[in-house]
Amino acid sequence: MAQMIFVNLPVKDLETSKGFFEKLGYGINPQFTDDKTACVVLSDTIFVMLLTEPRFKEFTKKDIADAAKTTEVILALSADSRAKVDELADAALAAGGSPAGETQEMGFMYGRSFQDPDGHIWEVIWMDASAVEGQG
Repeated sequence: MAQMIFVNLPVKDLETSKGFFEKLGYGINPQFTDDKTACVVLSDTIFVMLLTEPRFKEFTKKDIADAAKTTEVILALSADSRAKVDELADAALAAGGSPAGETQEMGFMYGRSFQDPDGHIWEVIWMDASAVEGQG
């Protein structure tokens, strides 16, 4: 079985956050969703658990970072093509996200970034695998 990742993110408004990710084309797994938590399915092995801030606080004794003011993590997603990078980034901006940085244009790699409604930073990256084969 492939290893899975469950990224847990605190959110201020669960319905707004769910709607944002649904507008990007991702599904919500109802089996792990309630009025305090939503499971966003990015792929067969990648899930984002959106937790209301009070629910998120149940899992940590630390303060919750305000992602609108501080960066706690940058989440990077791969894309199959440059066009897919633009498609997802443009959809995020249209769905209520905001820009998070300059476009990265490096020939063999192309990326754009955005912030979700809570300020979490997401990068979408395409890389030409043939340009990096044999390096390392």
